Amino acid sequence: MLKSRIPLCLTGIFALLLVLSGCGADNYARKAEEYYAIGEYFDAAEEFKKAYSHTPVKEKVKRGERAWKMAECYRRIGYSAKAAGGYQNAVRYKAGGMDAVLRLAQMQHWMGKYNDAIKNYTLYLDSVPSSLEALNGLEGCRQTAVWKKKGSLYSIKKQPILASRRADFSPALFGSEWDQLYFTTTRQQAKGEDASGITGVKMADIFFSQKDDKGKWSKPEPVEGEVNTEYEDGACTFSPDGKTMYFTLCTHDPNYPRYAVIMSSSRSDAAWSKPQEVKISNDTLSTFAYPAVSPDGLWLYFSSNMPGGQGGMDLWRISLDEYGMGVPENLGPQVNTFANEVFPSFRGNGEFYFSSDGHPGMGGLDLYRAEQDTTGVWSLENLGSPMNSAGDDFGMTFEGLHNRGFFSTNRGNGRGWDQIMSFECPEIVQSIKGWVYEKDGYELPEALVYMVGNDGTNLKLSVRSDGSFVQEVKPNVSYVLLGTCKGYLNHKQEISIDTSSVSREHVLQFPLASMTTPVLIRNVFYEFDSAELTDSSTIALDSLTTLLAENPSVTIELSSHCDYRGRDDYNMRLSQRRAESVVDYLISRGLPANRLIPVGYGESRPKIVTRRQAEQNPFLQVGDTLTESFILALPDEAQQEACNALNRRTEFRVMRTTFGLP
Repeated sequence: MLKSRIPLCLTGIFALLLVLSGCGADNYARKAEEYYAIGEYFDAAEEFKKAYSHTPVKEKVKRGERAWKMAECYRRIGYSAKAAGGYQNAVRYKAGGMDAVLRLAQMQHWMGKYNDAIKNYTLYLDSVPSSLEALNGLEGCRQTAVWKKKGSLYSIKKQPILASRRADFSPALFGSEWDQLYFTTTRQQAKGEDASGITGVKMADIFFSQKDDKGKWSKPEPVEGEVNTEYEDGACTFSPDGKTMYFTLCTHDPNYPRYAVIMSSSRSDAAWSKPQEVKISNDTLSTFAYPAVSPDGLWLYFSSNMPGGQGGMDLWRISLDEYGMGVPENLGPQVNTFANEVFPSFRGNGEFYFSSDGHPGMGGLDLYRAEQDTTGVWSLENLGSPMNSAGDDFGMTFEGLHNRGFFSTNRGNGRGWDQIMSFECPEIVQSIKGWVYEKDGYELPEALVYMVGNDGTNLKLSVRSDGSFVQEVKPNVSYVLLGTCKGYLNHKQEISIDTSSVSREHVLQFPLASMTTPVLIRNVFYEFDSAELTDSSTIALDSLTTLLAENPSVTIELSSHCDYRGRDDYNMRLSQRRAESVVDYLISRGLPANRLIPVGYGESRPKIVTRRQAEQNPFLQVGDTLTESFILALPDEAQQEACNALNRRTEFRVMRTTFGLP
């Protein structure tokens, strides 16, 4: 009797387990739907996976639906292999319709299984012959063989020092020498304790690495300041003057979908300020992400799914000026597609790059170069192999004008984790690097440089915070550059560019003379105890002649000063004669006498120490007045002589700026 009951008991137990399993599967599915609704695709995928595995095999419809939704989640977080497995099960259970076939083809495309992808794209097109997704995917798979065979001049290299065991992406070079690299990372050192429901790893932060004198990058560290939060921070870019950082912020709300916004932070010393949201639109239901500033600083480019686009994430731009922001402009259907166009970036010469999974490509996001002609028509170029791969390739940053830098890729990583690689494409680049600074002083970050070439070039160039600028130039073209800044006299430079077989950087200096404070004329020397100029003074005075010729409406006072040694009346007469000697020299070079006022001050106006002079003489402080009593109180004879040398000087001061004007 006992033996006869055993099968019946087991049958009952198995039936009960099946019921409990089905209930558990439904609970997992409900939880998965909640995560899916707020965009936490990693958590949703894990719950759909549990729901699928606990769903009895005989419940084919539910298994198919859960396989489809699990695959959709994995696709959204870049787990292409797991997504492909999910879509295969969806196709097996006839879930998702022909869309499951299309998604399976796309995942096979992203995994580099081009022949399998071609079969499924073709199968889908038999049912939906006008599908742009399938047509572009099929063309991309077929074109990949051509791109691989053709190759390119690009070379790429891994960067182990920048790598972590999680995702590292969206590099951005920064600094006047491009020696700082900012990037986004989900490494363990990022802020916060919780894993992201979207990716399954920590929330992203912005880190940076510094390049040393030997060209080696340091171990990455979090950026200083208040940029990083417990939320997702990343994909940063910088204004041309280096004063402003723009980046993407995605906050967390357990009850609502997440919408990214663009933030800005200003630089103060070595740290970044508390970010402020960049208000592009009043639309609170769209995503605004992946900012990039044009090299002229006039436009902020970004990616958004706001209404008015072509579908998915589109590339947009909005003007930046002193009056605020303009109205967003969509880049149009030649650039944007039904899918996603993201991660815009610029090379220093204005070339525009972005990534897309809507144009024919090698798989996932591919890198493209875009060029717009004078009529507004865009032309696109897929960068080909090795820059592009079957995975996602995106987020380029350039070392100034050069076609080298860094980019992001998740090629070969089934989990979709990104890594940063360097790239280089050899080419000949000639450029001008200039510095605009106060004569005998510091950089002038508010300066502007006007550049005119005999080829029709007509540019207005802003400078960085260190007063520098870089501009590409063409061979066999002559340029005139005018450095300007409010409160300073203009300074002109001329240069002719020859043909070169190697890249070359031409360096120009723009020392601007103040219109409000006396300006030291360096290297003006007189014979001992005499007003006669030495031959070595001509270079400095010829430079002053040129400066006054470039600023023809300026009248100056030319002053000479002595140290305290000698009788007061003698020093006064000697300094007056020396000032007159300089004026006579300038007149002999063609300057009108009524623009020049010679004054000798003797020792009556001792030097007031500037910041630069205090740095050069550590025993002095800014604002010290080098009177006789001050100098004699110094304990060291060498220090006293240094102060006497500072007092013995020739200066000019702008008196009027209306000479010759009506």
